[in-house]
Amino acid sequence: MVFLNAKGTPLTSRGVRYVLNELIKKASLTMRISPHMLRHTFATHMLDEGADLRTVQELLGHENLSTTQIYTHVSKERLRSVYMKHHPRA
Repeated sequence: MVFLNAKGTPLTSRGVRYVLNELIKKASLTMRISPHMLRHTFATHMLDEGADLRTVQELLGHENLSTTQIYTHVSKERLRSVYMKHHPRA
């Protein structure tokens, strides 16, 4: 459990969506942002910056590692960075 509501109980998915929508309004954003999009972005950034898959699995609360593996796609930026750092002729 990571987030609590004002009563000190776990924030429900409906509560997360409410908070997110309020923040979107305050920021005057026009694009649609979902809680799933935030989870996906979080996991992708963690993995891109070197977090191990098992840790990300725990943080996301996934029972199976295979569920977490969907976030292991390699971004173009990460691919370029690894290539430039490790290829002898880069």
